[in-house]
Amino acid sequence: MTRKQWLLSGFVAFTCLASTAAIAGPIENYSPVTAQRLENPEPKNWMLYRRTYDGQGYSPLDQINTSNVKNLTPVWTFATGVVEGHQAPPIVNNGAMFVTTPMGQVIALNAKTGDEYWRYKRQLPDDLFQLHPTNRGVGLWEDKLYLATTDDHVVALDAKTGKVVWDTKVQDYRKGQYLTLMPLIVDGKVIVGGSGGEFGVRGYIVAYDAKDGKELWRTYTIPGEGEPGHDTWQGDDWKNGGGSAWMTGNYDKETKTIYWGVGNAAPWPGETHPGDNLYTASVLALDPDTGKIKAYHQYHQNDSWDWDEVEAPMLIDLQRNGRTIKSLVHPGRDAIFWVLERTPTRINYVAGWPFVYTDVWKGIDETGKPIVDPAHKPVIGKRVEFCPSLWGGKDWPSAAYSQRTGLVYVPANENFCGGFTGENVPLKPGELWLGTKPEDIGLKTKPGADHFGELQAWDPATGKKVWQHDFPKSQLFGSVTATAGDLVFVGGTNDRNFRAFHAKTGELLWEQKTNSGIVGMPVSYEIDGTQYIAIQSGWGVDAQRIQDALVTNNIGIEANVPQGGVVWVFALKK
Repeated sequence: MTRKQWLLSGFVAFTCLASTAAIAGPIENYSPVTAQRLENPEPKNWMLYRRTYDGQGYSPLDQINTSNVKNLTPVWTFATGVVEGHQAPPIVNNGAMFVTTPMGQVIALNAKTGDEYWRYKRQLPDDLFQLHPTNRGVGLWEDKLYLATTDDHVVALDAKTGKVVWDTKVQDYRKGQYLTLMPLIVDGKVIVGGSGGEFGVRGYIVAYDAKDGKELWRTYTIPGEGEPGHDTWQGDDWKNGGGSAWMTGNYDKETKTIYWGVGNAAPWPGETHPGDNLYTASVLALDPDTGKIKAYHQYHQNDSWDWDEVEAPMLIDLQRNGRTIKSLVHPGRDAIFWVLERTPTRINYVAGWPFVYTDVWKGIDETGKPIVDPAHKPVIGKRVEFCPSLWGGKDWPSAAYSQRTGLVYVPANENFCGGFTGENVPLKPGELWLGTKPEDIGLKTKPGADHFGELQAWDPATGKKVWQHDFPKSQLFGSVTATAGDLVFVGGTNDRNFRAFHAKTGELLWEQKTNSGIVGMPVSYEIDGTQYIAIQSGWGVDAQRIQDALVTNNIGIEANVPQGGVVWVFALKK
């Protein structure tokens, strides 16, 4: 496969599907989801993207632990019947499981048996093309589910039956706008951010009324004329400057503040959009009632490497230098492990250090602004190489934090580098706008590299790495989940394995081969006194592209990773 074929393989044309819910049987005794339940979720459930508003990806369940995880075995599986990357966590609310798939489907299952209740199939336009045709889950509120779709709509479904309650258009998919994230639900507001930065869109975050789908507020991630930060753009660059916000934010219930990650500037070479380019490659602190920007931190200015910083930082209380810091922790795509402090009115820089090799940054100044090495910053008309690659030190797959160990677990990629020649071309709405030719994108590995994926464990309070597990023949492209059983679960490799590691030592304790590669997020839940671990296996999108462009073509490691989604659920052997 050529590099052009690799990049364009993400543009998948979907056939039309009926926007219906096929009813095998409605969910009886569904448990309505309230603000109180989202703010203090029961340990047995997984009702938010990372289980809790703080985004830690931590389950307090400990029935499955380091002493017995070797006895973990599949108890049921469910084939979705869909190909491409299955990235959504199975969402579980008192025995009801909801999984989303590519092609705009939502499947309701009995979380104990795997029996299907109903399936919603979105009718997608014949002319719909996407760079990332995927979905990351449904939001829950009261008796409804909320789905963000790749044809740029937000849809409310009846949780018991899957029938459509309302359907609201967000923007125009024909201009490259689309949605892939799980909506964040806060106090009856359905909050989403758009994808499409590589199409020259202007990024935004928008809130809808959960009852009727009416728009409540919309905040653009690139400030317009007269707004703070507008002066960091020149001319009309802000109108098409990227800054898409395509992953779910986290929420501080104490200060009523949403923290949302913002993607790269468009097009890629910084010369085409001079200035710091707020608020691209940043985290925003937002008022959930108004959408007003309360504070921000820009991870790196004038992004030129396609380094989205869309994963929202984890909210962690850290003991550092004798005091408690209300922190924001973010292992960035820019290869820096960021520790910030959140206050009601500011985001302060605390510390930052490289967690994989990078030649782009010379250091970080006292304000938290990275110091760029111009020799590794892409420009117009000249080929420039840089490390890490376009996918960064860690892409969108989420890190996790264990409240027992105090460690952050990072799905990192080392020894991947890249490069391209920048070009200045006019924007054509709805067409890819990278600022370079797809066939010119160079992806390579560092000479002498003996591994690529790394599962890392860091102490965010001290900046010390505690342990690391290397993957010699594969990237690591899957989200991490930690549990009170001192376990860390992760997929993300081309050998199709799902693994459990000892959270304190990094020892590999268990692995299970699945049908496909895993790019989804592990979750844990409990029913009738039994703890379960669930994951969607289904290779595709960027994990497949890394495999094709780097691991197979560049390194020569062949790995036949078949596509096709399957929900896997595990419990201890009885």
